[in-house]
Amino acid sequence: MTLEEMKEYEFLDDDFKFAHNENEHLIDRSYSSTSYLKDVLANFMKNKGAIFGVVVVVLIIILAIIGPYLNDHTYKSILIEQASLPPRVPLLEKLGVFDGIRNGVNLYVERGFSDLYYWFGSDTQGRDIFTRVWEGTRVSLIIAFTAVIIDIMIGMVYGLISGYFGGKIDIFMQRFAEILNGIPQLVIVTLLGLVLPPGIVSIIFALMITGWIGMSRISRAQVLKLKEHEYILASKTLGARDFAIIFKDILPNIFGQIIIMSMFSIPNAIFMEAYLSFVGLGVPAPLASLGSLINEGYKSITVMPHIITSSIVVLALLMLSFNLFADGLRDAFDPKMKQV
Repeated sequence: MTLEEMKEYEFLDDDFKFAHNENEHLIDRSYSSTSYLKDVLANFMKNKGAIFGVVVVVLIIILAIIGPYLNDHTYKSILIEQASLPPRVPLLEKLGVFDGIRNGVNLYVERGFSDLYYWFGSDTQGRDIFTRVWEGTRVSLIIAFTAVIIDIMIGMVYGLISGYFGGKIDIFMQRFAEILNGIPQLVIVTLLGLVLPPGIVSIIFALMITGWIGMSRISRAQVLKLKEHEYILASKTLGARDFAIIFKDILPNIFGQIIIMSMFSIPNAIFMEAYLSFVGLGVPAPLASLGSLINEGYKSITVMPHIITSSIVVLALLMLSFNLFADGLRDAFDPKMKQV
């Protein structure tokens, strides 16, 4: 077609069309900005295991707070005539579950306690296991959250200072931490038991001596990675003081790792308390903890397994849920960790 013919030809609107159905792929789109915390929350909500862990932890914490007040028993009330009763729960007993029957005999009816209910059963001294389990869970949680505070107050600060200043200060601080870490925690608690009465204070003091070392190493490693970055050098050039740089520039950038490490320290502290109570170095009787309850129940596990079952289940759920929660936080703060 010549130029003159093209001038005479009339073009219509539908003579030319885009190669694609729509030209949306050529249009720039604007997305609303989201904060870092919103991204972390969105990533966390996608992790079903972490959500399960949070739900279980919240339920156990609520039961630890209100559980000891749900019946008329206390954790130290002894009723010998009601000793070694199996679990009995209203409504469920009609379904043949938790009906107070052992070896084909309803012990509640046999002893004349037709209107009596022990949801988790009673121990060999007639104490309510339900009340003692949640009282023991409260003790374990107090020790666990105290361990987190110790990690943050001592371990985090120790690691930040050691990693930032470096040199002889770092060498001295790390050798001191290695000496403390070389002493077995069981030995420390045993020696403290000779000086302090066994109980919550002794366990917390033992955690205070060595429990913060893991947190200090994480904090130090993060500081060594960040302290040579440009924004740190810029703060130094502008005359910022060392501690201002540590707590205003470095700390906010490693706070995610600090939270993750703190969550992982909770199940470790719960296990340590349970272990110490199991071997007799924990809270003294009649005060209960999950470890002391397991210690009491394993002696009669073949005859009356209900005494130990509830405390084992609660301890396992606590440790599993906190680990799932910590894993979810780690993946939420750093999604690349899923590939490691």
